Amino acid sequence: MKNEVIGVRFKEAGKKYYFSPNGIELDNGDYVVVETVRGVELGEVIESDKSIEDDELSTQLKPIIRKATRKDLDKDARNKEELPHIMQLCKKHVATHDLDMKLLGAEYTLDRSKLIIYFNAEGRIDFRELVKDLANEFRVRIELRQVGARDGAKFLGGIGPCGYLLCCNTFLGEFETVSIKMAKNQNLSLNPSNISGLCGKLLCCIRYEDDTYSNMREGMPKMMSRVETPEGKGQVIAANILERTVKVNLPETTKHFKVEDLLRIEEYDQLDFVTNNKNDQRKNNHT
Repeated sequence: MKNEVIGVRFKEAGKKYYFSPNGIELDNGDYVVVETVRGVELGEVIESDKSIEDDELSTQLKPIIRKATRKDLDKDARNKEELPHIMQLCKKHVATHDLDMKLLGAEYTLDRSKLIIYFNAEGRIDFRELVKDLANEFRVRIELRQVGARDGAKFLGGIGPCGYLLCCNTFLGEFETVSIKMAKNQNLSLNPSNISGLCGKLLCCIRYEDDTYSNMREGMPKMMSRVETPEGKGQVIAANILERTVKVNLPETTKHFKVEDLLRIEEYDQLDFVTNNKNDQRKNNHT
């Protein structure tokens, strides 16, 4: 079944959520008031007039309450103005309770029915007493939400090893899986300091280029494969995936060849390679 939806986000570079337009005409950039699991919130329309199937919805589709008024926008601005002071008080209470947690940010729901405080910690934190103190301090319902290392970097921002602002803090709405296999696929150094971001996790940009490297690898010989070149048979000892060239160890020299210039490629069998190495070592020991 088709559903008419609009895409709404609640933070800059935040995740996109779908809502029913509820008969309200909206354009990209409009602000709307919606009800979420956290309460009544103000969001920005980033995708309008779209139809999706039921199986594309992760939760029940909720309607837009109204297009944001000037009063709603002013209320949201006042809520945000108070956040720096709120963070200072929260840090004092955390220090009082001697809790090993790093505060990242805070936000009110639009109707100020709830104050949500985000933090990062290595393990589980018993913050029950802290919640009581904060509730007494701010006279509002308190929700403490622990987030992971990648979300922590998204909150704080910073400069990546490329010299640009962090992707997660500028445009990356959702985190995608990044694996060490992707780093190997791109012939990257597996030194953690070279492939890790400020969050300590694998760099998100490794994911961006993985499909390109996978496509470029098609038809390329594996390392240590036997190949036949216009200048004789040899063994692949290095490869440049983007240029689609290989370095081949020939009987008397080493040379670079384009993959399309290779006359024949023999699949490399790691088991045979290990066995041959062991046999060579035995021969050397006997001699």
